Amino acid sequence: MSETVLLTGGAGYIGAHVVRALLASGREPVVLDDLSTGLGSRVPGGVEFEQCDVVDTTAVAALLRRVQPTGVIHLAAKKSPTESMSDPLLYARENVGGVVSLLDALRAADVSRVVFSSSCSVYGTPNVELVGEDGPTVPESPYGESKLYGERIIEASARAYAWGAVNLRYFNVVGAAAPELRDTGVYNLVPLVFRSLRESTRPQVFGSDYPTPDGTCVRDYVDVRDLAAAHVRAAEALESDRRVATYNVGRGEGSSVLEVLDAVRQVTGVDSRHELVGRRPGDPARIVGRVDRIRTDLGWTAERDLLDMVGSAWASEQAREVT
Repeated sequence: MSETVLLTGGAGYIGAHVVRALLASGREPVVLDDLSTGLGSRVPGGVEFEQCDVVDTTAVAALLRRVQPTGVIHLAAKKSPTESMSDPLLYARENVGGVVSLLDALRAADVSRVVFSSSCSVYGTPNVELVGEDGPTVPESPYGESKLYGERIIEASARAYAWGAVNLRYFNVVGAAAPELRDTGVYNLVPLVFRSLRESTRPQVFGSDYPTPDGTCVRDYVDVRDLAAAHVRAAEALESDRRVATYNVGRGEGSSVLEVLDAVRQVTGVDSRHELVGRRPGDPARIVGRVDRIRTDLGWTAERDLLDMVGSAWASEQAREVT
């Protein structure tokens, strides 16, 4: 009998890839999503789908009791540091409130394993080349604060109630396994560049005066397919032991915004000029992760490089234009 896993936010960009990775692993995903940003069309046929807001504790607990999952993967959240600066209460309500509601539902339904979608935003701007999981957490946006609080209340609950919990702090996500799964986010760099190419406008670079080699932000980019595999590894680990652990999920390599634009030019063949504009609120200068812990503990390593992930994103974008 296959393991059942409830996945909140499973109709989102990342969640839809995790659903397919769970299916490929022989597990049975059940998707919960309020479709505020997710797309019902991303949920594969044959996968149970419940349209529900994760802050509705009663409804979530009822679903948990009915499907009796081995564990939960919690991705449902708002995810833009920039947006969180202008609407911090939205992020408190959706992200912090969502975690608390889910944990209440887990207790009510006697479910004791959770994988949490966290973020490198909990680090702020580290003063090291590679930031490890034990490094200082100094978020610079309400989004980062909400993720850090989520980690802390999950860890405290796991220790109080003898649960297993894994926090996955992932870095900047790029790529797509199929056109219908492409990233439609309005704040993410690669989709923003592709939109500029579609509209024949100049891609904007937010800030050119950061303390980095070329003055633009440096990030650790990870392919969404590799990230989905990390979720499966984390869920699998919790099936065998009740660990409480936190892992970075990235490649351990930094790429600047200008280097990403160069990768886009290589993949697309379009040599578009970019436009330098002011910094966005909430954007740290550099975040690149140390990833040896997840390799040692879960046996996970990112397999795809920047050109691979940009290439898959572009292939999905071209297929979108055809359809």
